[in-house]
Amino acid sequence: MSTHQGKGERSCVVTGAARGIGRGIAERLVSDGLAVVITDLDGDAVGRTAEEIGAVAGLEQDVRDSASHQAVAGEALRHAPLRAWFNNAGVGWDGTLAELGDEQVRGLVEINLLGVLWGMRTALASFDDAGGDIVNTASLSGLGPVPGLSVYAATKAAVVSATMSVALEAPRGVGVHAVLPDGVATPMVAQMKETGLAKALVSSGGRLLTVEEIAEAAVGLVGSRRVLRTVPAWRGAAMRASAMAPSLASGAMGLFAAQGRRAARR
Repeated sequence: MSTHQGKGERSCVVTGAARGIGRGIAERLVSDGLAVVITDLDGDAVGRTAEEIGAVAGLEQDVRDSASHQAVAGEALRHAPLRAWFNNAGVGWDGTLAELGDEQVRGLVEINLLGVLWGMRTALASFDDAGGDIVNTASLSGLGPVPGLSVYAATKAAVVSATMSVALEAPRGVGVHAVLPDGVATPMVAQMKETGLAKALVSSGGRLLTVEEIAEAAVGLVGSRRVLRTVPAWRGAAMRASAMAPSLASGAMGLFAAQGRRAARR
């Protein structure tokens, strides 16, 4: 990302940034010289992360609260005009629809989807005449069927859809993008049930991607005309193919799961 600005001249927001992909994105932005505001539901952790990486603020935030996004925007604008807003906060509870409890289903929808919608709306209202960019962390699972992650995948499919639509609604000078990674070596993936179908499918692409790879892809969308970026690209094509004929995908899912279990054992 080329900013052509010094630190303090433009600001960025990254939600869900105490750890994982969000932290990686924030570190990249700080190294690019921007004034970075990071948020997370874990207030203590996000405060420590802000100090460690040099962010200008680390705020406790529940992205389900629409008003919280306005408060975050106010903090960013206190430092500098807004350049980019990364809607990264999300949860990834795995399990079939029948296995997930009410609060897990509600949390997946409200955090992964509503949190992104509130963030996009706030960012659009906060950019100045110079414009800016919104980058949403979606998932490869948003492109096709993922048994064992049905609700999570549904929320990410909604994020992909909203990203494409809002990209066309946004005023000139505002870019709206989403990065769609395959499995990433994050605490979210580590916490999935070891014997679950989701863990096997997430591992089926071979090695898990690194946080740094996804942070580079996400930050690289800023200033570009690209709306969606799958990482790696070939897995995006495979997922789109499975979405074209979901009734035929069950056999392939079994093969992917077996491949993932073998990879996880190595």
